[in-house]
Amino acid sequence: MTDSATVNRRRSQRLKIQVPILIQVTLSDRKSVQVQAFTLEVNAHGGLLESPVKTVAGQKIVLVNPRSGKEVRCRVLRSEKSSSGLYLLAFDFDVRNAQFWPINFPPDDWTVAEKLANKATAT
Repeated sequence: MTDSATVNRRRSQRLKIQVPILIQVTLSDRKSVQVQAFTLEVNAHGGLLESPVKTVAGQKIVLVNPRSGKEVRCRVLRSEKSSSGLYLLAFDFDVRNAQFWPINFPPDDWTVAEKLANKATAT
């Protein structure tokens, strides 16, 4: 699949940005941990991050934006070990949440759904 085909398949445009984030995850021994990680790419539906904690596809995690204090529940889509020894986690928000990321000028496709929802509730 070409890069343009991959971009067209996405539900919202991805932005390459490093955002410090906290990940709350329950390990296989049922112990909950919170670790710091950094995003590589984000969009209105989730993103890609580097984590020191191993997870598996389908696992539920919670991300915390330490600057805003906002929390969002997510599902791991893919997890693989990188050459740096960290884990690359592709994740999807349980509910679309473009406002979670500290983006001042988000792409148009991040705000379309919010504008439509606001119009529907105003009528």
